[in-house]
Amino acid sequence: MSAFRSVVVFATDGVSTFDIGGIGAIFADRLEAGLPPFDFTVCAERPGPLRTDLGLSMHVEHGIERLDKAELIILMPGYDTRPEPTPELVAGLRAANRRGAIIAAFCTGTHLLAATGLLDGLRASTHWHLLDDFAQVYPNVTVTADTLYIDEGLVITGAGIIAGIDMCLHLLRREHGAAVANVVARALVAAPHRDGDQAQVITRSVPGDEDALFAGVIHWARNNLDRPLLVNDLAAQALMSPRTFARKFRAAMGTTPHSWLLAQRLSRAEELLETTELRIEEIARLVGYNSVAVFREQFAKRRGLSPRAHRQRYSRSPEPSYPSMAAG
Repeated sequence: MSAFRSVVVFATDGVSTFDIGGIGAIFADRLEAGLPPFDFTVCAERPGPLRTDLGLSMHVEHGIERLDKAELIILMPGYDTRPEPTPELVAGLRAANRRGAIIAAFCTGTHLLAATGLLDGLRASTHWHLLDDFAQVYPNVTVTADTLYIDEGLVITGAGIIAGIDMCLHLLRREHGAAVANVVARALVAAPHRDGDQAQVITRSVPGDEDALFAGVIHWARNNLDRPLLVNDLAAQALMSPRTFARKFRAAMGTTPHSWLLAQRLSRAEELLETTELRIEEIARLVGYNSVAVFREQFAKRRGLSPRAHRQRYSRSPEPSYPSMAAG
């Protein structure tokens, strides 16, 4: 199946107003920026009004039959912490899976997906406060703590509200390329890419004095990715010892400095592969690799495609400037 264009959100009573707005903004019409158009639809068990988490009434025009032609289905959380799908929903989701549609779910929506059996034998993520209950109800699913989202190919699961945004941006990056995902992320003023294995819970809930310093270090690092940066170099920029820097960085960012650096290098490499005609050897150098062989190995390991195959799949003209940062 080619990269998805038809996106259907399945909602129930108590659906989050924020979630609907955020997911809808990701797949909004951005033809003026040269992005692919998406057919975005909200459906429910049957057409009619739904009550959101804020008590607002939302009229849904489409029933469950709208799943039949969806290429990406997103199961939204609702009121119930342990929702039970109807036989019709289970049948619709299993049929979608058989024809190759991607099914994504996050928070309590992951319960709906697990109840279909489509997660059996796979890993899954859900909101941290649902982990124990989820593991008890679905023993055939390997639920993982401290993950933002888990990508298992045709099924992908995420944690809470913001992780749902990360999950959808990841799907955009996976199916349509980094250039598309980056334009959308900038429009939303969101992080263009957060690795799925990043921790859900940041240990320090109140920002510390070093947060502004980390912002400076991050900005410096992103502007110097062509250098073979080490954690020691980041620590020196922060005027900290490497051990102290690593500990505080993980507490603030939910990942290690090494993992963060690797993700930045590969994300930049993706964008250069998609939007320029630079040779792969030059791209490797621009993102800090002295060895093109190591770059190819790391890229293929983390992205599932060689740099050349990635370019062939996602290549597009240089990314246009985005005239308006409005989400829609």
